[in-house]
Amino acid sequence: MAWLRGTRLAVLSGVLVVAAAAGSAAAAKKDGPGLFAVRQVPAAAPTAEPVPVAAPAPKTLPVMDYWDSPRGFPRDPDPMSTRAVTEGLRPRHRLAVYDTPGGKPRAFLGRSISGMPVTVPIVERRQGWAGVLLPSVNRRVGWVPPGGWETRRLGDQLFVDLSERRLTWLRDGREHGSWEVAVGSRRTPTPQGRTYVMGRTITSGSVYGGLDALVLGAVPDDRDALAASLRDGHTAIHGWRDRSAFGRSISNGCVRMPLKAQQALLDGIPEGSVVHVVE
Repeated sequence: MAWLRGTRLAVLSGVLVVAAAAGSAAAAKKDGPGLFAVRQVPAAAPTAEPVPVAAPAPKTLPVMDYWDSPRGFPRDPDPMSTRAVTEGLRPRHRLAVYDTPGGKPRAFLGRSISGMPVTVPIVERRQGWAGVLLPSVNRRVGWVPPGGWETRRLGDQLFVDLSERRLTWLRDGREHGSWEVAVGSRRTPTPQGRTYVMGRTITSGSVYGGLDALVLGAVPDDRDALAASLRDGHTAIHGWRDRSAFGRSISNGCVRMPLKAQQALLDGIPEGSVVHVVE
C-alpha cells in the first residue's frame, strides 16, 4: 500500500481555534496603554437534540442470516474510509435495525448468525443511535436505537490491497504483520470497501491446511460469475497450502493466506474487526 510505505504510521492532530468577532459581546476591553483584557462571556448551553423514537418493528420482519442479503438499507456513506473503527455493537437480544434514526425498521439482527456470535462495527453515531456495518450485504449501513446492546472495543484493522496483493494487520494503529496473498480474479473480484470479520468456520480440503477460515460480512458482488455451489457463500480469509498462488489475482473472491499467517490471524483477530479492501 502506498500509504504504508516509508513511515509506518502517520498521526494527524487537530487544533480547534475559536476567534471572537469584532464588536461581539466578547470584545476586548481597554485596560491601560497598549493593554487589553478579554471579557469572558459564558458559552450558551448546547441544545440537546431529541433522540428519534424507534417505531415498533413488525414481528414479520426478516431476520438477518448467512444466506440472504438484507434489503432496504442505505449505502455506506464512506465505504473506502481507512479510519480506525474502535467500537463494535453486541446485541443482548434480537434487535430491530432501521434504515435511518427514527426511520423504518427493515430487519432483525440476532445474537448469532450460523453459530457465530454477532459483533457489528459501529461506523457512525447519531442522536443516540448507532450506525453499523451489516452482514451478508456489501457496503450497507443499518441503524440501531439505544438499548438492548453493549459495546466492545475493537483494536484491530485488516487492510487488503488488491493492486499489491498484500494483507496488512494493524493493531492499535501499529503494523502487526504483513503478507503477500492471493485475491480475487478479474471475473470474480474481492469486493471492495469496508467490511468486517463475522467469525470463523471450518474448512474442508487439504489445500486449506486444516485451518479455519475467517468469514467476512461481504458477499460476491456478482453471484452469477461464480459456480452455482459458491453463489450463496461469503468472502473469507483462509489459509492456502500452494504458495505459488500468492501475489496473484486468481481466487473466487476470497483472500488466500500463507498457513502461518492464517494461524496468526485466527489467534488474534476477534469478530467485529473491520477489513478494508482497497486498490
